[in-house]
Amino acid sequence: MAVKEELKRLGLHFIVVDLGEVEIMENISVDQREMLKMGLLNSGLELMDDKRAVLIEKIINVITELVHYSDEMPKMNYSDYISQKLNYDYTYLSNLFSEVKGITLQQFIIIHKIERAKELLLYDELNLTEISHKLHYSSVAHLSNQFKKVTGLSPSHFKQLKDKRRSPIEEIGNSNTINRLN
Repeated sequence: MAVKEELKRLGLHFIVVDLGEVEIMENISVDQREMLKMGLLNSGLELMDDKRAVLIEKIINVITELVHYSDEMPKMNYSDYISQKLNYDYTYLSNLFSEVKGITLQQFIIIHKIERAKELLLYDELNLTEISHKLHYSSVAHLSNQFKKVTGLSPSHFKQLKDKRRSPIEEIGNSNTINRLN
């Protein structure tokens, strides 16, 4: 909504306004672009010029949506899902992501899955077997091993220490969680 309002305020006509993308009918001047950038910043949004940065943001959005907000995991592996969703070769996406973010795409997915597991453990609605199935782990042992590697705790110990804070989604992939995977 904020993006559309800002475009209207500047007298710009848009064809598409979608998550992370805007297609404008006319060419915009440097001044209009700067005004759009400032207007979006005031709304807590960012104008991204770099196509690589836009693609990285799309990768992050796909992973976040898949792991945190989707009840049904895909019937295919993550690499195929991401590749199909973004219409790019997975190797290209993975190399680009690693180069820009300093973490592999696989590590980023693991960290997100562990954050989701922490959330589900704290909700106390599913047992560990159900959580491992929901998050597409091959076994409870696999989930437990990754959980311990990332958090330093077993899932059951984590559950006992409810004061152990979850990481906000926006902070996933920062150096403190990355270092635990290495």
